[in-house]
Amino acid sequence: MQRIGITGQAGFVGNHLHTTLSLDETLELIPFERAYFDNPSALENFVAQCDTIVHLAAMNRHEDMQVIYNTNIGLVDALIQACKNKSVTPHIIFSSSSQEDRDNLYGKSKKEGKDKFVNWALATGGKFTSLTIPNVFGPFGKPNYNSVVATFCHKVTRGEEPTIIKDGEVGLIYINELVSVCIDVIKNKLEADKLDENSFEVRIQPTSKHKVSHILNLLNQYKADYMGNGIFPKLEDPFEKALFNTFRCYVPEDHYPVKFTKHTDPRGSFVEIARTQTSGQFSFSTTVPGITRGNHFHTRKAERFAVISGKALIQLRKIGTNKTIDYYLDGNEPAYVDMPIWYTHNIKNIGDEELITLFWINEPYNPEDADTYFEDV
Repeated sequence: MQRIGITGQAGFVGNHLHTTLSLDETLELIPFERAYFDNPSALENFVAQCDTIVHLAAMNRHEDMQVIYNTNIGLVDALIQACKNKSVTPHIIFSSSSQEDRDNLYGKSKKEGKDKFVNWALATGGKFTSLTIPNVFGPFGKPNYNSVVATFCHKVTRGEEPTIIKDGEVGLIYINELVSVCIDVIKNKLEADKLDENSFEVRIQPTSKHKVSHILNLLNQYKADYMGNGIFPKLEDPFEKALFNTFRCYVPEDHYPVKFTKHTDPRGSFVEIARTQTSGQFSFSTTVPGITRGNHFHTRKAERFAVISGKALIQLRKIGTNKTIDYYLDGNEPAYVDMPIWYTHNIKNIGDEELITLFWINEPYNPEDADTYFEDV
């Protein structure tokens, strides 16, 4: 079983990579903590356990660029020294940046860090791979730090007005796409350019390019249609689907549950559950009192739960965390909750009568679909 360690495991890319790898039973993940870099013996113990180390730990933003440079070079030096002290040669995969060719201290820290790893591989016979990564976006990115998409999503979902400093074209890659490349490198399934006998480089290309204003326009449209009126947009375009799933993860918790408009006349009542600009599947379930359904999460699907009769507790928890979000719904006041990707979710009948729940999901049901993973809330 291949043993994988990820420095920067708690960061944006590291969290997604760690979570995805945790679904692969053929791999063993070696835990990492940021404090290891301040504890040489802990860092040495970490590197000694790893067959492969994905070095993602780095500083991207700081008011003093020299601090960024010193920090990133220091992390590389510490990792190399730990490997030398334990006489181990794990395959080191380094997250570089397209800025390594630019005249700034962040880019310089990436270029020099790569050169240090190449020299280490030459001297020890270790294997090294450098990943040149374009702008990455996806769920859980840190606003004003990881990407313009994260900043825009955070602001738009909270009713703030983002500022476009320069309306240039941005090359982007979705986090799931980047993770897929990383896994191919880890498993030696990707051809790379040779730097020397034991060192390689993978220059990852953006999967889409868009003007900043176009991205903001899409997010504002999601705000108006999805948050304002509960309408799901068209999801045929891969970039727009990825952007929408990213946007959904920034919707404030208190947005839900969203109450429906209930139309009543002598015949009874009518409630519109979902309005979409895309295809999808509607279904319903009945649940007896005390029973819980779900306890799984999705990596790409959009899903809506609408309680139309009975009383329910819907619970969500972002995987990798302990915080549980509880929503109480009652069919007497029909309402819905949408499930963000990477959130384990369930629904429980907490009433004394049968619970009737209507579901919408943007893809047809497939019992063999690898998008669904089970994990208790």
